[in-house]
Amino acid sequence: MTRYWLMKSEPEVYGLDHLRAERRDHWDGVRNYQARNMMRDQMKKGDLAFFYHSNCKEPGVVGIMKIVREGYPDHTAFDPESKYYDPKSDPENPRWYMVDVQYVRRLKRPIGLRELRAYANAELRDLPLLRRGNRLSIMPVTPDQWTFILDLERAPPPTAGD
Repeated sequence: MTRYWLMKSEPEVYGLDHLRAERRDHWDGVRNYQARNMMRDQMKKGDLAFFYHSNCKEPGVVGIMKIVREGYPDHTAFDPESKYYDPKSDPENPRWYMVDVQYVRRLKRPIGLRELRAYANAELRDLPLLRRGNRLSIMPVTPDQWTFILDLERAPPPTAGD
């Protein structure tokens, strides 16, 4: 059974265009235990994820990617030259994990955070992204939420007054 996810990245660090150019890449550098556990224990080959641009002028869902390799140790944690280095992580008992993702497609239009928030009390009320204080870079999306967000892609974008 396919599961759905939302995975955040800053477009200046690693955006959808980076993944599109690579076609397939590892999703490394996650240093939050809850997000790590989802990658290590729950993400399965074939699952789909929204690519979400964060910490930018217009944060939002911009594309879709597929999980093509299940969780395995994040090698950047062992590399002292990496910005994701963790001296407490040990290859014999890894602390951090990653998955491999493959580019599927860009959305017809970005679905911005402001637009998603418009449905926070309705269809997207339980979307973790919209919970106050949630800063996770990886989060589950229900099948209904996935379908609803994809349906937004086909709708005209909201105007500034909406």
